[in-house]
Amino acid sequence: MDKTKVAQLAKAVIETETRAAEKLLDRINDTFISAIDAMLHCKGRVVVLGMGKSGHIGNKVAATLASTGTPAFFVHPGEASHGDLGMITSQDVVLALSNSGETDEILTILPLIKRLNVPLIAMTGNPQSRLAKESSFHLDVSVEKEACPLGLAPTSSTTVTLVMGDALAVALLESRGFTQDDFARSHPGGRLGKRLLLHVEDIMHSGDDVPRIQAGANMTAALEEMSKKGLGMTTIVDNNGALLGVFTDGDVRRLLDHGEIKISDLKIDDVMSTNCMSIHKSQLAAEALQLMEAKSINAFPVVDENNKVIGALNMHNLLRAGVV
Repeated sequence: MDKTKVAQLAKAVIETETRAAEKLLDRINDTFISAIDAMLHCKGRVVVLGMGKSGHIGNKVAATLASTGTPAFFVHPGEASHGDLGMITSQDVVLALSNSGETDEILTILPLIKRLNVPLIAMTGNPQSRLAKESSFHLDVSVEKEACPLGLAPTSSTTVTLVMGDALAVALLESRGFTQDDFARSHPGGRLGKRLLLHVEDIMHSGDDVPRIQAGANMTAALEEMSKKGLGMTTIVDNNGALLGVFTDGDVRRLLDHGEIKISDLKIDDVMSTNCMSIHKSQLAAEALQLMEAKSINAFPVVDENNKVIGALNMHNLLRAGVV
């Protein structure tokens, strides 16, 4: 294997596909906007069609549309003519992908699609093809050449089609006012969903698991509470349960560095940190992670609107919840 030649070929593929994608910038025109408008006002779903490699890209485009607020699904054109065409209704919009624009399986069901009188958006590499001419809106995804040195394997053409599909999805996302919360609701099982959906109160320690002692307590009581609760810290609260300060393992180590101090003689009020970090129960768990990383801390109290301690959160909570 000639390593230099392989590297050069790989770079040539990337350069060819990059140039092909850049040419799409001039094709974001009135037709593109009209296609967006048709999909935006669709009362049903966007039905994506494609054969072969275009089918693989179509599957991805449909999935991206669905996950960004535009109901969509993929239908295999070969199966459509054997019953699956019933999945397309008069309320839908059809998005057909074909590099040649002459894919037999799509052309076979074209009359039936036209009979439904639904908007047909075609993405082809041939504006003169039958599919392009029969469509309501044609999006040009033609390329000068494939990145394959033989000029045979769909490479640049599939990349450009995917990019155009992403452009449709993102433009629709923005037009719909699709938010992070909307995205999270369609991705509840993934890490992204957890980062966007989980709040501090969902994963914090609460009730008797929260380390807390009253102001005025001695150090022995503080150390016992820290050992019992196992969070590496304890909160110090007033008679109403409001946060006054925290005392951590790090504070213990710093006191021990001063050998002349007898820890058992100290009151927690004398050694607690009053300028301490806390977080509200309604904040996102991802925000808690950012605070921990920014301040280099592993745990902090959770408070309510009245600064009353209602929980405690540490890095292990975030790890178990999959936020990290």
